[in-house]
Amino acid sequence: MSKETIRVPDIGSSDPVDVIEVSVKKGDSVEAEDTIVVLESDKASLEVPCPKAGKVLELKVKTGDQVKEGDPLLDLDVAGEDGDDDSDDEAGDDESKGEASDEEVSDKEASDQQDDADQQDDESAAKPAAGGTRTVAAPDLGDIDAAEIIEINVAEGDSVEAEQTILVIESDKASLEVPSPEAGTVKKLLVKVGDKIGTGTDLMELETAGGGDASDKGASDKASSEKESGEKGGSEKAARSRKSDLDEKPSEAGRQSAAPETPERSQGKPSASVHAGPAVRKLARETGIDLADVPPSGPKDRILKEDVHALIKQRLENPPAAGGAGAPDLPEIDFSEFGPVERQELNKLRKVAAKNLHRSWITIPHVTQFDEADITELEAFRKSQNKALEKEGVKLTMLAFLVKACANALREFPRFNSSLELGGEALIMKDYVHIGIAVDTPNGLVVPVIRDADKKGLKDIALEMGELAGKARDRKLSPADMKGATFSISSLGGIGGTAFTPIVNWPEVAILGVSRSDTKPVWDGQTFQPRLTLPLSLSYDHRVIDGADAARFTSYLSQLLGDMRRALL
Repeated sequence: MSKETIRVPDIGSSDPVDVIEVSVKKGDSVEAEDTIVVLESDKASLEVPCPKAGKVLELKVKTGDQVKEGDPLLDLDVAGEDGDDDSDDEAGDDESKGEASDEEVSDKEASDQQDDADQQDDESAAKPAAGGTRTVAAPDLGDIDAAEIIEINVAEGDSVEAEQTILVIESDKASLEVPSPEAGTVKKLLVKVGDKIGTGTDLMELETAGGGDASDKGASDKASSEKESGEKGGSEKAARSRKSDLDEKPSEAGRQSAAPETPERSQGKPSASVHAGPAVRKLARETGIDLADVPPSGPKDRILKEDVHALIKQRLENPPAAGGAGAPDLPEIDFSEFGPVERQELNKLRKVAAKNLHRSWITIPHVTQFDEADITELEAFRKSQNKALEKEGVKLTMLAFLVKACANALREFPRFNSSLELGGEALIMKDYVHIGIAVDTPNGLVVPVIRDADKKGLKDIALEMGELAGKARDRKLSPADMKGATFSISSLGGIGGTAFTPIVNWPEVAILGVSRSDTKPVWDGQTFQPRLTLPLSLSYDHRVIDGADAARFTSYLSQLLGDMRRALL
């Protein structure tokens, strides 16, 4: 038995990466190629395998640490090897082992580079003397038997440069960008999005230009260049191999939830050639962003995830002036042709409200759940309490009961009290309940906020609502009065209507619409009884809330409004 320190292998970059998972613990027995840690950079994830079988003596890292090539990961008691237990000589042994390893690696890389150069010379010799058509095949995919084509970046007739990405493939292990081996014109595509390919599968026919001498000379120069650069990191083939190992693992759920591609993209025609990794391309597909529209900020004009997020934020804050996302421009119409007109400029409040509502409507997939609550007893209780509270200057409205009932429902169903993270990868669960109340004013709609509604009694809520409504009508609401809501209520009970579809107030995920109550005949099992019913319209973000949860929420709310004593349970 001998102790050996397992270190971070060559990860293709000198930048530190995060340890996001440690797959073994002290005392575990591991086999060769068993995953010991998972590393993640801003571009990809990588499982680090154990190079030998043995027993874990000590872990050198933990989740959250940052490491780089050569850093120690763990000490391994290697089975079947003799070692010197003398700790005084251990450091020297490690150093000599490191030197020997470096020499072996250098020799191996030089040998690999020579083989690559010889192979390229053979391929160059087999090429026609003048420009012609060649079939581009899938590169060596290692132990990947079949990979799915998830994106095609060129179309027939396109001109491509050498090393330009022509398509992106994805397996259960990694994503990989496949580059064009040389410059030319795409004569014919032999695959399409969704096809499964393996090593050597024909991808396209490429029409190349240039003479045989130049081609042979270029191949020879390239092989020579690779030989000279061996000490600096190996051949392009080795670099591409490392890149494929680092590519991010795909997510089946993410693939299924990806935004549907347009007909143009499904046929493999990109809007433009861009420099971006598989993780960024996956994010763009899921959010419906065209990478050609994203300004790059990375080295060599590489598009980063932050660039995609920045464009999404910009579009949310500055939606198109007319139409929706992807909608055609609307034509200008001269309405004065048909009769007298007058142009009325919108005030600032209405402009801001229009912008926010449009942003919410085009970015949130809305669904509305309709229900009714029997408020016969609640209305009788409200009227009786108003007589008792008249001397205190308190007037209980049905909206005050709604605020209290919604606060309880939000605690019962916390998902309705959350917000979706901008990247769509997580929910922000809020441990406070702030309810916004839509107030109609002569200048437009405003939404002041009742804070900590779940901790306040009906009288406190009624008094605060009266104060906020008065400030809204007098245009004295401060920005702080209208920030931080986790859920909103829009009540049209005093105006009329039977139901409507309120727009979710982003970044909230749900809003309750309330219409005018009405007396209806309700069957009690023996006869019809007149019951006062209140129509409820719950709109919600379907990315966060399922239909079944929405039905449970409105059912629970209806039960509370039918008997507020349930709120005490």
